[in-house]
Amino acid sequence: MTDQIQDWKELAAQLRVDSIRCTTAAASGHPTSSMSAADLLSVLLAKYLKYDWDNPKHPNNDHLIFSKGHACPLLYAAYKAAGAVTDEELLTLRQLGSRLEGHPNPHTLPWVDVATGSLGQGLPIGVGVALDGKYVDKLPFRVWVLLGDSEMAEGSVWEAFDKASYYKLNNLIAIIDVNRLGQRGETDLGWNTAAYAARATAFGWHAIVLDGQSVEEVDAAYAEALTQTDKPTVLIAKTKKGAGVSFLADHDGWHGKALNADQAKEAIAELGGERHITVNVAKPEDLQPAPGITEQPLKLPVYEFGTKEATRKAYGDALVAIGAARADVVVLDGEVSNSTHADEFKKAYPDRFFEMFIAEQQLVSAAAGFGVRKKKAFASTFAAFFTRAYDQVRMGAISNSTIKLVGSHAGVSIGEDGPSQMALEDLASFRAVYGSTVLYPSDANQTGHLVDLLADQPGISYMRTTREKTNIIYGPDEKFTIGGSKVVKQSDSDQVTVVGAGITLHEAVKAHDTLAAEGINIRVIDLYSVKPVDKEGLIAAATATGNKVIVVEDHWPEGGLGDAVLDAFADLGDKSPVVIKMAVRIMPGSGKPFELLNAAGIDAEHIVKAVKELL
Repeated sequence: MTDQIQDWKELAAQLRVDSIRCTTAAASGHPTSSMSAADLLSVLLAKYLKYDWDNPKHPNNDHLIFSKGHACPLLYAAYKAAGAVTDEELLTLRQLGSRLEGHPNPHTLPWVDVATGSLGQGLPIGVGVALDGKYVDKLPFRVWVLLGDSEMAEGSVWEAFDKASYYKLNNLIAIIDVNRLGQRGETDLGWNTAAYAARATAFGWHAIVLDGQSVEEVDAAYAEALTQTDKPTVLIAKTKKGAGVSFLADHDGWHGKALNADQAKEAIAELGGERHITVNVAKPEDLQPAPGITEQPLKLPVYEFGTKEATRKAYGDALVAIGAARADVVVLDGEVSNSTHADEFKKAYPDRFFEMFIAEQQLVSAAAGFGVRKKKAFASTFAAFFTRAYDQVRMGAISNSTIKLVGSHAGVSIGEDGPSQMALEDLASFRAVYGSTVLYPSDANQTGHLVDLLADQPGISYMRTTREKTNIIYGPDEKFTIGGSKVVKQSDSDQVTVVGAGITLHEAVKAHDTLAAEGINIRVIDLYSVKPVDKEGLIAAATATGNKVIVVEDHWPEGGLGDAVLDAFADLGDKSPVVIKMAVRIMPGSGKPFELLNAAGIDAEHIVKAVKELL
């Protein structure tokens, strides 16, 4: 045991030295934030972590998430110690083209599950990974999450503490590196480890307070964590920022600062010089995930012409159908599943439904965690409430996460609930996400097909559903594509193209019928794919209708359907059509849906007026 302890101390010293070496070579980075957690990682790497470095997608691998992503020099130093990267590559930290970026990123490194760096997100994602391990795949892997004490001020962390306890995630171990110093000075709790423990215990966690610089205490804490059967565990490890070097340890003013060559030489000498220890990390057992359902051929629900149904209900019905056909589909909701109709899936497949309650940051993060485990995660809530988790969505794109977000109750058409519930910026916000897909179905049969397409769509996907029941306008065998559109009404004498989606498509159809009775023909386009947009289809329609286009949307004028259409015409120069944007331009209140559509100027009456004015 004495030899093992000495080996752990030597490895910890190597991790500190290498954290200094790579940041000094980069002339930037966070060496002191890395040095404080070196003992924690040394013992984890040498004794407790189970990981096959040659097979990072092994279903039984443990998951190591650096929520304090700025401490990635320590993570990369651990990769070197495990033999995953060379010493030469370690010294390319933060260089253009290097796999070792300034914060961990799965785009470049196969051993990184998710991008971190925006603090407060590692533990919520870890909850999603742990949920999959315990309840879906039923595999014995562990999820280890290293947090900084500064990020413990983030509300998203405490959403994760709450949900991890609720689901009894004993396979989740959080490690708080309590080094006292944040970016600009002491954290709000400093070294008050008792306060951290009291909070964690109140949330239902098993809390262990320890000296994070004692490898013996670290070892004992990890061993204790593995004995838990119905609680997640948090290690509250008191450490010193810059530990191991006298002129750095617990000294303010060193956050995010690399040592210069002379300082690095002095620090490395104090740590005992360079080492090149290689650790034989234990590999996981070769177990198979629990068998899922017996998959059935996909049979989407069918809605008949002459009837009405809300696309939010069609979403729930489609989930049930897809859930029968695919064992890899899981569904999460934010305590509104009886409104989003995700509860239809819950009734059919309760073992694959996860209630996140009113915790939207955790909702999106858990979906990302399931995505790490290659599950097709659909997460739903009212569209307006996704704004609370926009940073999680943004980081999901950086992580190359695959998640499907579905927002109901969007626009003024929701009616009496008023503006606090009306998403009027959701299309813009999701269009702005890198590589995103944004869909807005207008019909129940269409919704089912689009949900099916989303199941295999990579990246961040968002679907906006409608509260009101609307006419069935497509047959069950109609084909749809991501990036497509549909011409709903047309003739050889169309004078204007009117583009709508969701509720406004039905208003455009009404306007078409009114105008046709007066001898004015318009072409009506269902732009159900808002991103990617059907550029060719829009240009063809505009060309056929004298380059006159009206876009009508239940959304603010900025960034939504109208701007998606304008983007399609952006390269046409002086051949670009005239585009009129009809959108919500005044703050709505409460009222009947038809009253609010009229007050916003986006109903059939106003479309008729706009067409006549344009002509």
